[in-house]
Amino acid sequence: MKKQFKFLALTVVTLGMFSVGNIVEAATKVGLVVSTQDNPFFVTLKEGAVNKAKELGYEIVVLDSQNDPSKELGNVEDLLVKGIDVLLINPTDSDAVVSAVKAANRSKVPVVTLDRGANGGKVVSHIASDNVAGGKMAGEFIVSQLNGKGKVVELEGIPGTTAARDRGNGFNEAAKGKLDIVARQAADFDRTKGLTVMENILQAQPEVNAVFAHNDEMALGAVRALEAAGKSNVIIVGFDATEDAVKAVKEGKMAATVAQKPSDIGAKGVEIAGKIMNKETVPNNVPVELELITK
Repeated sequence: MKKQFKFLALTVVTLGMFSVGNIVEAATKVGLVVSTQDNPFFVTLKEGAVNKAKELGYEIVVLDSQNDPSKELGNVEDLLVKGIDVLLINPTDSDAVVSAVKAANRSKVPVVTLDRGANGGKVVSHIASDNVAGGKMAGEFIVSQLNGKGKVVELEGIPGTTAARDRGNGFNEAAKGKLDIVARQAADFDRTKGLTVMENILQAQPEVNAVFAHNDEMALGAVRALEAAGKSNVIIVGFDATEDAVKAVKEGKMAATVAQKPSDIGAKGVEIAGKIMNKETVPNNVPVELELITK
């Protein structure tokens, strides 16, 4: 009886190892590190990646950096220890993420950046909307709404991110010589900070005709500040077309928002990861279309 029991146990363990081995060999394991899950845009980006991974039969592990570069590096190191085939990363900061990218480079794990780029290290592909074009689109809209003349506030995103830099560059290209930028201040892509910063700006600069915010969260914060100040006629343009922002546009609280497609960014990231694992050539930059949403 004892011999039969031992033989049976050995058989079960062996079969289990064989089965697990097959799964590991068959599946592409993708690591996704997201800058934050407090922002609806990045929640949607994550969902797009997770859904595409499920569709393609890939394993995906998602970690949240909570807008902390040190946690971001820790997340990447954890994934490298666990063993991933490709790293998808949405950087907290384009400079700070370089350490994480180089850690993946040392482990010979291909890196794909999403939405925000990295200012160093080797990145195989970058997937994002054309933020310069989006910022320019917002600027041209404000110029047309103000007939080429007016006082405008620019609420900037997190300093050092490619998204903040590129959206700002595009906007200022369109506004140059046409609009008077009376205040330009960072609110870190955050709704509460957008509210506070806008309140402070209004104290120093009460006459404002329009606001361009580098993302919808800051734009929605500005909406609250302007409403509290009794300034309902200020043109507010955001960026990302989150659900709350699109609703605000329909209700007339915001004039417009530049629509990115975060779900597509996440999904394309997973698709590119699969191509990398199949040894296919992938483009250095993968653009995702934009559109301006108005009432």
